[in-house]
Amino acid sequence: MILKELSEAIGVSGKEDAVRKIILAAIQDHVTDIRIDPMGNITALKQGTDKNRPRVMIAAHMDEIGFMVTGYDNGGLIRFAAVGGVDDRILPGLRVKIGDDQIPGVILWTPIHLNRDSKVVKISNLRIDIGANSKDAAKAKVNIGDRIAFDSEFVELSETTVRGKAFDDRVGCSLLVDVLQAEPYPVDILVAFTVQEEVGLRGAQVAAQTLNPDVAFALEGTTAHDIPNPAADPDDDDEHNPTCRMGSGPALTVMDRSMITHPRLLRFLRETAEQNNIPYQLKTQLGGGTDAGQMHLAGAGRPAAVISMPCRYIHSPAAILSKVDYQNTLKLIQAALHHITFEVLR
Repeated sequence: MILKELSEAIGVSGKEDAVRKIILAAIQDHVTDIRIDPMGNITALKQGTDKNRPRVMIAAHMDEIGFMVTGYDNGGLIRFAAVGGVDDRILPGLRVKIGDDQIPGVILWTPIHLNRDSKVVKISNLRIDIGANSKDAAKAKVNIGDRIAFDSEFVELSETTVRGKAFDDRVGCSLLVDVLQAEPYPVDILVAFTVQEEVGLRGAQVAAQTLNPDVAFALEGTTAHDIPNPAADPDDDDEHNPTCRMGSGPALTVMDRSMITHPRLLRFLRETAEQNNIPYQLKTQLGGGTDAGQMHLAGAGRPAAVISMPCRYIHSPAAILSKVDYQNTLKLIQAALHHITFEVLR
């Protein structure tokens, strides 16, 4: 597992270079036909062993949410905008890194002594302090368009739990690397480490059109909102839809904003999990979308499904996931690759 290295790499949408470098080094001895397309996607082939074998596309996106420098204030503070789905509520006081030189900064906040108003400050009213005392001093350190990432380290919280940034979707990238580093499968794996998922599933659209698979899977990190609701009845165990729960195995998407999973493919994944005693759960909350939303539409269309890792606090500097879930997700992906056939797809 190279999740730690991938998590700590910075790859805000449109600037995935550092992540791409790590992945290329990890897969180069296990695949052929490695290419970097004009979008920046990595595509490759892991050739299968069966004579009559499906071409299975597996995608995981390299990019993460973050910010971009948009301007400077006279006092040297940095103006910035969101890249991807950022929650304004978590921003004040966070540490960030700016640009290729990873200039450290802090998002401004007003101390509680001076402001007891609980209203959320919009990102347009926030600034980043890099210690510059003038606009010229700020310009000398960072440039307009520089990407900004959360300043966060990967931490082992326990034997089974880890914390880090960008688990959406570095955990999918890590899983796909593990799949590729294993022995060949009966099917051809059409590999796609994609770019710019967080800003519109853009890389996956290009990759799917290029690879033209028979079936497609997206590997994702998804929201595990299995946390206490202080307003709920303490005797009600089903007071909210948590999307999925950490520790309950991989999550299989039924429907989201970008797609409805092909029913036969979803049934195949469920049966595969059950036959191999792999715990799984169904994701039914309709928010969000994944690369599968573009992959299932490419060309004349193809069956597609999403296999996700439950992660608490995604799109933040401190997401949490279970290593047990990780191993069960990997088992399900590999079992599916060993059993999927053209008959399943018909």
